[in-house]
Amino acid sequence: MRILIVDDNPTNVIIIREILKKENYRNLTTAASAKEMLKLLGASVEAPGKRPRPSDIDLILLDMMMPEMDGIEACRVIQQYEHLKDIPIIMVTAVGDSKKLAEALDAGAVDYVTKPINKVELMARIRLALRLKREKDWHKERDQRIQDELKLAALVQNAVLSLPITDEAFEVHAIYQPSFELAGDLYAWYPLGDGRYAVILLDMMGHGISSSLFCMFLASVLKDTVTTYVEPEKVIQELNRRFNQLYIEKQLVQYYFTAIYLVVDTRMKRIDFVNAGHPPAMFFEGDAKVPVLLESNCHPVGLFDKIDIVPQHITFEEEGHLALYTDGLLELVEGGQEAQLEFMTKRLIGGHEWREAQMREAFFTEKASPERDDDKCLVWIALKKGTDRE
Repeated sequence: MRILIVDDNPTNVIIIREILKKENYRNLTTAASAKEMLKLLGASVEAPGKRPRPSDIDLILLDMMMPEMDGIEACRVIQQYEHLKDIPIIMVTAVGDSKKLAEALDAGAVDYVTKPINKVELMARIRLALRLKREKDWHKERDQRIQDELKLAALVQNAVLSLPITDEAFEVHAIYQPSFELAGDLYAWYPLGDGRYAVILLDMMGHGISSSLFCMFLASVLKDTVTTYVEPEKVIQELNRRFNQLYIEKQLVQYYFTAIYLVVDTRMKRIDFVNAGHPPAMFFEGDAKVPVLLESNCHPVGLFDKIDIVPQHITFEEEGHLALYTDGLLELVEGGQEAQLEFMTKRLIGGHEWREAQMREAFFTEKASPERDDDKCLVWIALKKGTDRE
């Protein structure tokens, strides 16, 4: 426990030091001016906030009235340093002006004692300030541990996302940007053999830790569900059943997710799909300027015990590309659905090859999205010349 005493009057320093020593505070440091104090702390008036240096000072007893720089001004300088601003500062003053005392507290001081020093009062205020500092340090350490764990969890969550596929007749890529460390978006794809591929994109209600945990649960059951049931309506129904098996005692929020799941058959040139309350996917075939929309045909997953689905399909003859996305991309533009779909069409139309740099510029840069209020995900499926249907 190290306490820094700052006073231009040697007699005051001696008095405070002796009081503290009798209370078994022996790790004491002194400074005869505010500038000397700032030098000890590694702070600077000329370059505030620069040259951070760790400090082992736990408390500062700072005289308010000193030549050259008073305690209030010095306190303001300290507050500009991230590594110093949490050190509790107790002003020591002979001034009884309430406005001055209020100014000192506004400048960053946590408390004050008046001269002549009352031993009981001084020690009570020191103990209070140190107790508050210990609590604040504990919270900072805990918050840092949480941040470290969130970063690790984000790495784990990112590891379950599917890697790109580049086959003769089929390609799939994605860009994914969570609003926080963890997200409620999840995508995955699986080769099914014979030129068939299953692709799913889902968006959990909300974002953050709770949504990401639900996504991790879904990721754990997704591969088994897809490879076992394959057909879009059966996969969505099974995900609905598994999701509703989660029992959360005293659940105040009804969690659910939107999803679009499709099976692409590159040989039969057919796309079977279910859209469970998700934004419509866009299919651009050949030179078409207007996309075919794979619109919602059932309610989101998890709202009800059973989900009624009428599967749909589209066919294609020429090369093309499919764009699946979460509503974080739609929210980049104001207006109704018509304006949002026009916004998406203008940015997704063009060649069928994957254009990652262009897509990032359109949807994922700070210029395109100054505020990261929602998770954003784009999945791009390129359908290329492949085996003709049998």
